[in-house]
This record gives sequence, structure tokens and C-alpha cells, in this order.
Amino acid sequence: MKKERNKQAIESFERLLDIMDELREKCPWDRKQTFETLRHLTIEETYELADAIIENDTDEIKKEVGDLLLHIVFYAKIGSEENAFDIKSVIDSLNEKLIRRHPHIYGDEKVENSEQVKENWEQIKLKEGIKSTLSGVPKTLPALVKAYRIQDKARGVGFDWDNSQQVWEKVEEEIEELKEEVRNNNKEKIEQEFGDTLFALINYARFIDVNPETALERTNKKFINRFQFIEEKALLQGRSLKDMTLEEMDKIWNEAKTQE
Repeated sequence: MKKERNKQAIESFERLLDIMDELREKCPWDRKQTFETLRHLTIEETYELADAIIENDTDEIKKEVGDLLLHIVFYAKIGSEENAFDIKSVIDSLNEKLIRRHPHIYGDEKVENSEQVKENWEQIKLKEGIKSTLSGVPKTLPALVKAYRIQDKARGVGFDWDNSQQVWEKVEEEIEELKEEVRNNNKEKIEQEFGDTLFALINYARFIDVNPETALERTNKKFINRFQFIEEKALLQGRSLKDMTLEEMDKIWNEAKTQE
């Protein structure tokens, strides 16, 4: 069963490679694309996949995964044209890395849990010649996601708090420092302490097993749905939100909450 499934997958992948070759040869748009022109489109596709995951829309997830696969094949095609790399070398490199970084599967290493797997992963990366644990965090990541990844990677080499209570105490400490600078009206310090507070909260989220990016995005969507409910209600009443009191809007807001 597994062999037959893999055979069918390989056949489909070979067809995709053939289609990519044809598009690159015959389609004016595909022919003119470069690494640089595809870059922003890949970012867009990644966010579309992230949206589909938040919505738990499996049909859309499948579609967006396909779009990302197309981009991978596209990059490999361009790489082969420039004699830099091809799809085979991409896959071979990935296979070798996965085997090398999973010695508990492909070697004699023993692990007890997923945390040890992550710690081993980071240690192996350093042995591979990567100079900093944090060098694998993309510079262009959104700040909230970057903070989470920085903290997670530092944890992989043992630089972390012992428990969530310590982290929460750090959050409270940062909040007090922020309040103090707000009282002093020190704009530069306010920004610094606000950043420190966010960083500490993201760290706490990690300790209570909450992904802060996902949590914030779900809250964004919840706010949008409730706010649009208020707009719809106002429209039905023939009114503008600007003409409504905060108390009136808050009443509709609470109505929206009961319908969730």
C-alpha cells in the first residue's frame, strides 16, 4: 500500500515538473519570472496558507499547499537554468539534513520527549558550522513571530527560565517599568519598556503552550466579526456608527458575543 501510494505521488510530481518545464518554455509570464519577482508572491502564498489554517479550511489548506509547492518547483527550475541547483539537489539536501538531525531515528541517540529532539536539533546545527543559534531566524519575520522564534531557539541550548511563574513575574516587572515611564512621559523609554513587556508576554505564552501569533490573529478575527456585526446593525437602523454612543455600540457588541 505504501509503495503504491509513493509511486502515485512520484508520478504526479513528475507531471508537475513536466508542466513547469512547459510553462517556463511557452508562457510569457512564467518565462520572465526570477527569484526576486517570485519572492513577494511566495510570501503572499504563505500568508494565505496561514489564513486557511486559522480558519481550519482543509480544502483551502490543500490548495495553498499546492501553490507553495509550485513555488518550490519554480525556484528549482530557475536554479537549474542558472546551474546553481535543481529539484534533485534540493530534495537530496533536505533528505540528508533530516537524517543528520534525527540521530534518535537514524542513529544510536536516545530521547525521551520532543523537547530533547529540539535541543539536539539546535546542537547539531552548531556542529554543522552555524555560528549562532539565532542565525536561522529570518530578519524579515514579523516582529511578534520573530520574538517567539528567538526565544524558542535560545531555549534549545538551555537559555531559558525554569518555570512559568518566573516568566509571569518578569511580565509584571516589565509592566511596572512601563507604567513608570508613562508617568514620566518619557517617549523613548515608553517604547523601549512597551517592547520589553511584549517580549516578556510572548515568552510567557511559550511557557503556557500558546502560540502568540495564532492567539492574536484569532483575536483580530473575533474583533473584526464583532465590529462588522455592529456596522450591520447600525445599517439596518439607518444610522452611522459616528452617531451612536459607545454604550449603544457596546450593547450590540455584547449581542455579537452571544451569537458566537
